[in-house]
Amino acid sequence: MTTSVTPWWKALKLRQEIRSASGQIDDVQMSLFRAVHATGADRAPYADADYYGDITHPTERLIDLLSEIAVRIGGGNNYLKARAVTRLDQGMGGGKSHACIGAYHLAANPGALLGTELGQRVIERARARIGHPLTSDLGRPHVVVLPCDNMTPGAGVQELDGPAVNLYERFLWRLFSKDYTLFERYRRFWSDKHKIAEAISAVNRPVLIIVDEVLDYIGNGLDGANQTDLAAQDMAFLRALLDAVNDVPHVSMLVVMIASDIDKTALSPAAQARRDDLNSQLDRNGLPTTVTGVGDFADILRRRLFDAEPAGEVLAATAALYEDVLTDKTWSKQVWDPIGAAWRRNWPTQMAACYPFHPMLMSLAQEEWSKVAGFQRVRSTIRIFAATVYALQQRGKAGEWVPALIGPGDLPLSDSTVREALLGSGLVEDDRTIANYRSLAEIEVINHDGSSGAARRQDLERPPSTWGTNNPRAAERAATFIFLASVVGTLRPGRGRGASAPEVKAATSVPETTYTVTDADGVVDELVNPNRGMSALDITPGQGNNKPARYFLSTRLTHRMLVKNIRRTITEAERDQVIAAISKRLASNGPFREVQFVSADPQRSPADVLATAGLDTAYTTRLIVLDPAQYSLRNGMEKPTLEALTVAMGLGQGAQQLPVQWASSAVYAVVNTQQRALARNLAVEYLARQKALQAPEIQNDDELKTIGAKELAEAKTQLERALKRAYQHVAYLAQPDPDGERYLDQLTFDKDNITALDGMLVWKGLAARDKVFDTGQFSAKALLHNLRDHDYGKTLSDIRAAFYSAPRLPLLYGGDRDLQQAIYDAVNQGLLSIVDGAGTEVEVTAPGQVNLASTGLRLAKPQTKTCADCDQPVHEGRCFVSADDTVDNGSPHKPGSPGVVGAHGVPRQRETDRPSPDQSPKTEQVRDRQVAFSFTKNLLANSDSADGFAALFRAFYMALDERQISYLQGTLQLVIQADEAEQIEQRLEELGIKGTFKEI
Repeated sequence: MTTSVTPWWKALKLRQEIRSASGQIDDVQMSLFRAVHATGADRAPYADADYYGDITHPTERLIDLLSEIAVRIGGGNNYLKARAVTRLDQGMGGGKSHACIGAYHLAANPGALLGTELGQRVIERARARIGHPLTSDLGRPHVVVLPCDNMTPGAGVQELDGPAVNLYERFLWRLFSKDYTLFERYRRFWSDKHKIAEAISAVNRPVLIIVDEVLDYIGNGLDGANQTDLAAQDMAFLRALLDAVNDVPHVSMLVVMIASDIDKTALSPAAQARRDDLNSQLDRNGLPTTVTGVGDFADILRRRLFDAEPAGEVLAATAALYEDVLTDKTWSKQVWDPIGAAWRRNWPTQMAACYPFHPMLMSLAQEEWSKVAGFQRVRSTIRIFAATVYALQQRGKAGEWVPALIGPGDLPLSDSTVREALLGSGLVEDDRTIANYRSLAEIEVINHDGSSGAARRQDLERPPSTWGTNNPRAAERAATFIFLASVVGTLRPGRGRGASAPEVKAATSVPETTYTVTDADGVVDELVNPNRGMSALDITPGQGNNKPARYFLSTRLTHRMLVKNIRRTITEAERDQVIAAISKRLASNGPFREVQFVSADPQRSPADVLATAGLDTAYTTRLIVLDPAQYSLRNGMEKPTLEALTVAMGLGQGAQQLPVQWASSAVYAVVNTQQRALARNLAVEYLARQKALQAPEIQNDDELKTIGAKELAEAKTQLERALKRAYQHVAYLAQPDPDGERYLDQLTFDKDNITALDGMLVWKGLAARDKVFDTGQFSAKALLHNLRDHDYGKTLSDIRAAFYSAPRLPLLYGGDRDLQQAIYDAVNQGLLSIVDGAGTEVEVTAPGQVNLASTGLRLAKPQTKTCADCDQPVHEGRCFVSADDTVDNGSPHKPGSPGVVGAHGVPRQRETDRPSPDQSPKTEQVRDRQVAFSFTKNLLANSDSADGFAALFRAFYMALDERQISYLQGTLQLVIQADEAEQIEQRLEELGIKGTFKEI
């Protein structure tokens, strides 16, 4: 560190009480009871208003609270500009007791408190609210303190409560300053709001009522008293008091009760009902507030730990030290940017706000530790940081290396006070885990005297280097951060499990350019090496820049070591075998009729294995899953797989050309090469845990057996998830242009939750590519659209075979059933005919009667049907007759008959009965027409063609907009300006169509 910069441990002076206690602060958890009632040696320093003001950082929320109280009790006629009842509902360690003591000092000793920095801010805030200054004594308020966490229901303390028994009586005894006469006068009126208000007014002074930790009293406290009458009286009093306070001028009430959603106290049904009752009263009569926010951490810590603020020149010089490292391109790309170091943007200000702590450490405390359920925010942070500052200051005085700023890797775990403050802060849930992490700190990081520990040994044994003297504890700092990132549990709030590789490198950084990112890489690589570094690490391998490796310090030492030993014995054959078995089990057919799994054969080529696998199954849609051991796509290793697929689909050349008939109905699921590598690693982990669970030392230990079973289940889940993700490619035979060539096409799933092992998801993806029809899509119109002229006259058997063998025809969701239904519907609608060998139309009365196996029945275009009576096209209603009373075929009309009747008993209409001109004849049924065309045009020098195509596509637009087009299929290739291409790509994405865009 540059000698011209004064180090923080010289620039700042620790408060005397911290120095005297060697870094331990016994009274971090302030007590309202001790501040008000304790005497002698038990009297806390913060019972003095001046000292309280000296150690208290004036947070905006605390100033708001105290100014609210000051206006209410000492604001004169403007008292109504402040609320009467305030509830503090923060969780443990949020500063509630600290705020209550501040309120007590404000009312009990206003002259002293208002003279402090905090008091001056309160005066300013109050004046801004009421428009004039407060009186110096606030009207000599009287303070009633009910410290419910130090009160037993039904058992008053003589010196504090006198003759009082219930909560109301204890309130009165304090309100009247032990005046027995007044006490007796109002004693009976515990539920009378009017009398309670009268009693408060009788004091003839402003009154501040502080009720601390009221749930301790009304919850389990009243349950323990087991006095139904007492509980009823106390709850009635609290309800009445909350109403009365709002009605009496110059009275303020502060109630502490943690919000129900963050207070995990177990309560009986009766106690829960009392809490709900009081909650509703507090919601009706007052407003909840907090006194500290996440952004207050640094200021509160510095005010609590040090006597004075650092000098401006020290802050500026320290900030300048880090500029080169923070702006270095390599550090930025590989470390600062990946960890989202937002504090770099305004480094001097951010650093000054956190000094002497590094913003990265402060961010860890504010954004992660504070969100852990058991962590008591300010209180726990003060204990940890006080112990850290003291220990590092002692190192500095002894001439040892001390960081320029205290970062997340600089908490000295060799110091028992630091270690116990951290482990006892609530970050670690149970005693057993605390004991395990205590051992890990000594074994994996550093022991009590700094002579051992895996990380510390690496620092001590490191050969001399250019940066060694500037960063002599690099490995220890990296290991310490991993330790901090692990003790919070399996998942860090907002970050994931354990520490990421860039975070660990950041924890080792120093404001010296001699220590580079390459050096940090070496430190971390050596530290996480299981043979030479930390042995209890769970390492999650990285997946590119966006998913770096993560390190988690596990307490499962015995089981983990066993797994590590077994892991080295797993062979590639075992690994591939379990991957194949799980892949086969995970595969589901969905709409495909069959799922087939092609196992690898290392002794033969991939093409030979597929060629002899018996995959060319007639009249069957197949999802064929290829074994990852032999087949994969992408990452430059896909050539053998592509060659094998080409042969299997009948696209091979020369000796590789196989007589494949049913390739169109076969769809192949193939793994991604990179994702396969991840799955292979997880398969090794799964097998290692599977074998470890079977080991005698695990089977004979119930706890390890439980751990082993849990880890095996987790490993299985991870492997299955990785395999599903690995199968992201689908290969199939395509021919979107009926007149074009067949070719091997691919579909790739980019989303993590879509896998080619799921037949339903594969089918949906292929439907978007028009390779298949989705459920309900294949209608009579769709059938006609896909038929070509040469298809008419083919047998039903040939038509059926075409839908399984011709890639120009999409596969059918329901297979033969869909084809039968479509043919039946087309015949029924007059769009198709089925004829026999003689060309005679065959009647079909149900879809099941469409015999797709028939080689005698053929598809034909619809034949014109004639009326049996008039030889005209089939019509509805009566036949038309001529003037000589004969029908068109010359048959006479019988005189006297009621009307001419056709062969089917339908009256025929005479010529004279034709509709009159003013009658609208029945509209002729609209028939669909199939349109198909192709074109290739260069529009650069032909404006007329461009206009013509514009008119054509406008006609398309109008037809689509008016819903006149019922089916679309096609491929369009065009060269277009880049800006317009982006708009078209957006429209295609909205339709679920994947287009191909490339620069030319």
